[in-house]
Amino acid sequence: MTIDDYKKVYKLWMSCAGMGLNNLDDSIEGIEKFLKRNPDTCFVAEVDNNIVGVIIVGNDGRRGYIYHTAVNPQYRKQGIAKSLVDTAMEALQKHGINKAALVVFDRNEVGNDFWEKMGFTVRDDLVYRNKALAEIIRIDT
Repeated sequence: MTIDDYKKVYKLWMSCAGMGLNNLDDSIEGIEKFLKRNPDTCFVAEVDNNIVGVIIVGNDGRRGYIYHTAVNPQYRKQGIAKSLVDTAMEALQKHGINKAALVVFDRNEVGNDFWEKMGFTVRDDLVYRNKALAEIIRIDT
């Protein structure tokens, strides 16, 4: 993925129910910053020059983190998401990353079913916490 893909990727995210975006991190500036830090772990899938899938992945040198994976609903059940995940996991392994994590809204049944099939397990022993350092406007699809 490159920043030139942003408009098409954002449109894809907005077309997929269950996404949790925000006005800062998911703005063109926020994604550009992320891509500069993670230039070889974020991918798009294209069909006939149209972006039909995306995975945003980064790492902190120790763990990999997956964000905003989406496939156009018209192109699901074709292995696109699996291919994106496999490609991203290979990229993380090239960086020496041995474990990847992600967060999925509990209401996102499609997403949770997919990640379960991909071998990602639920951690019941953790409490997820965050703190906004700036005013953030949530954009839930």
